[in-house]
Amino acid sequence: MRLRGVEVSLSSTAGPVNILRGVDLDIAAGDTIAVTGPSGSGKSTLLAVLGGLERPTRGEVTIAGQSIGTMSEDALALFRRRTVGIVFQSFHLIPTMTAIENVAVPLELAGRRDAFAIAAEALAGAGLAHRTTHYPAQLSGGEQQRVAIARAFAGEPKLVLADEPTGNLDSATGAAIVDLMFSTQARVGSTLLLITHDLAVGRRCRRHYRMEDGRLVSDASAEARAVPGR
Repeated sequence: MRLRGVEVSLSSTAGPVNILRGVDLDIAAGDTIAVTGPSGSGKSTLLAVLGGLERPTRGEVTIAGQSIGTMSEDALALFRRRTVGIVFQSFHLIPTMTAIENVAVPLELAGRRDAFAIAAEALAGAGLAHRTTHYPAQLSGGEQQRVAIARAFAGEPKLVLADEPTGNLDSATGAAIVDLMFSTQARVGSTLLLITHDLAVGRRCRRHYRMEDGRLVSDASAEARAVPGR
């Protein structure tokens, strides 16, 4: 994943609002990256750009060898289907579908004939083998997020983006969700970029950046923690 000079500006009656201000970033395949920072600093916009949900105003975004900034909407949809899994803070499960149907949907759209077998395996890996036929309203918040994580990783995407995945959960449930996400990432080998306010979660990633006023700043304290005696 490679970003060069990425900017996002929105129009307003008071003039342009600059959300991302020249972001540069290189991420290797299979890496884990945390981005922390205050609300309004541009974290979620960065994630949306990486997922092809928001177009950069300027700059270049290359993921898995594909430049996505100039893709058509149809091409972006196909790119996300093949390459990206997303875990949202508010789960975004389809309320009229069971857990296994929610996980199977993107696999079916990708033409996988074994979509339900893969979905069942993913839910079992998330500790939900006994909940496959339950609807989201019948699941706890932690269980719904486990379904969302199973859905994001089931197709073994090259990139998984997680936007405050523990934000709506209590601390104990959130810790279990984080453990599940990292263990699944290690098994699948996807690159994981995690937006979080929790510095303890950030420290579990191999690389940790702080976002301030639309710019990424390398977290020197993360490097210092890795040096013995400091």
